[in-house]
Amino acid sequence: MRLLIRSALAALLIDQATKYLVVFWMGLDRIRAIDVWPPFLNFRYGENRGINFGLFTGETDWVRWVLIGFSLLVAATVLYWVLRWHKESWRMMISAGLLIGGALGNIADRLLYGYVLDFLNMSCCGLNNPFVFNVADVFIFAGVAGLVLFETGRSKKR
Repeated sequence: MRLLIRSALAALLIDQATKYLVVFWMGLDRIRAIDVWPPFLNFRYGENRGINFGLFTGETDWVRWVLIGFSLLVAATVLYWVLRWHKESWRMMISAGLLIGGALGNIADRLLYGYVLDFLNMSCCGLNNPFVFNVADVFIFAGVAGLVLFETGRSKKR
């Protein structure tokens, strides 16, 4: 449990720190674009009021609260599942912690700003990616990947 909490807290803090540094300290909220290592890594300011790729975007406040509630439900479900069935697996604990910490990072944004701050843009090989994401999204993806990869299928009941 301690490993899960530490990885979730680390993911949350790293996410919020990177958003603060890039968006506010570096002024991305004002200048809107910073080319770091084009085309591979660029900073582009984005406000995501929906979910991935702008799906379910809504200007109404109730959409924000539904998305916060859904994120909390997913985090709570993952926490219950991993503690119930995979308590002995440090890989599953870290993966769950990354997913939960990333979800909490995006929840914090919705509570603070009303939307999720996105700033990472990556393109490669002649393909121009128009989408932006954030470090919390990376942690969520890594957490889900870890939960899938490290699931042994031999769940142990408490």
